[in-house]
Amino acid sequence: MSATTSAISSLPGSPTPSSAPDSAENQPKLTRRAPDDKRSVLFDEPGPKARRKIAIANTIGAIVFIVLIALVLRRLANPPQGQNQLSWSLWKPALDWQAWQDFYLPGLLSTVKASILAVIGSVLFGVVFGIGRLLNFGPIRWLSSIIVEFCRAVPVLLFMIFLWQAFAAIGFADNSAFLAVTWGLILYNGSVVAELVRSGVGNLPHGQREAALALGMSPVRSLMSVEVPQALIAMLPALITQLVVVLKDTALGSIITYTELLQESRRLGSSYFNMLQALVVAAVIYFVLSYLLSRLAEGLPNRMQRRTAGFAVEPVQAPIAILDPSNTSMIERAEERELPLSGTEPDFHDHYHGSNAVSGHWRTSHQEHGHEPMRSDPKE
Repeated sequence: MSATTSAISSLPGSPTPSSAPDSAENQPKLTRRAPDDKRSVLFDEPGPKARRKIAIANTIGAIVFIVLIALVLRRLANPPQGQNQLSWSLWKPALDWQAWQDFYLPGLLSTVKASILAVIGSVLFGVVFGIGRLLNFGPIRWLSSIIVEFCRAVPVLLFMIFLWQAFAAIGFADNSAFLAVTWGLILYNGSVVAELVRSGVGNLPHGQREAALALGMSPVRSLMSVEVPQALIAMLPALITQLVVVLKDTALGSIITYTELLQESRRLGSSYFNMLQALVVAAVIYFVLSYLLSRLAEGLPNRMQRRTAGFAVEPVQAPIAILDPSNTSMIERAEERELPLSGTEPDFHDHYHGSNAVSGHWRTSHQEHGHEPMRSDPKE
């Protein structure tokens, strides 16, 4: 056996002649990693000492947290001025059915109504101006970019205040607060959705557009019929996450007297002098709604990935070392690779070329490098 073949057999993972199996049936089946296995590709598994240190740190943190909670509860039970905030006489008005009927549920209905309209408007706004930023026609692309960047740069509260004054000035005084909250959320979150559309189209494989153009579609028709629909499916998890932001940003409407959940909770606290208790209940309601939406967003990527060629999940950050065997691109390629002979590894890698490949005697060199393993003697 020549030096080149010896070098190939010494590579990691390459079988030696003595250990090579005679048949594919004797080979162990190669198991592919499950798609939902979220093992780390950046850090090693902590050892016994590291796990012990982590357990000690977690224990200390839990003790400190419990002590802080105890100090806060003690302060609430014995405030320097005022009534005991843990007294049931203050919590009862914030928890009974009358409070829910007169304050929490009407405020929650206003919050959900503004959120739903804002999400629908944001999607329409984002799709229109996101597509506008992708067109090759210069004036439309520039105009869309200016509008999107302006809406992203201005705080949503300023939008609400200015729109509140504007709607009241043009004759919508009765619904000026509701319209200002809804349109303020549409302008700000619509600019975020526009960026999601643009990035979703950019993350699609180039073959999608090339195939559409090869079929005779124009660039605009390829964008509208092939790329944007897949981008919308891929960005759906991020859109659900943005709904959580919209839901919480409706609380800014209380500054312009919009009677949403936070405003109604403040009214309840002012009526019964239990502001802390009413705001705690409102915070729990916001937390439950946000948690449910977040759980919905976590379960969507795996379902949406089967309906689009784009990435429905945020890509994992690549490791620092480009030759690190845990490189994510290598892992993805290994998962996609289909092995012949019921999973049997080939004797040599199909794309391996030795460093001593020369133009002369190319046939002999080709056999020595393992591209024709059926011929044991390349000199024959």
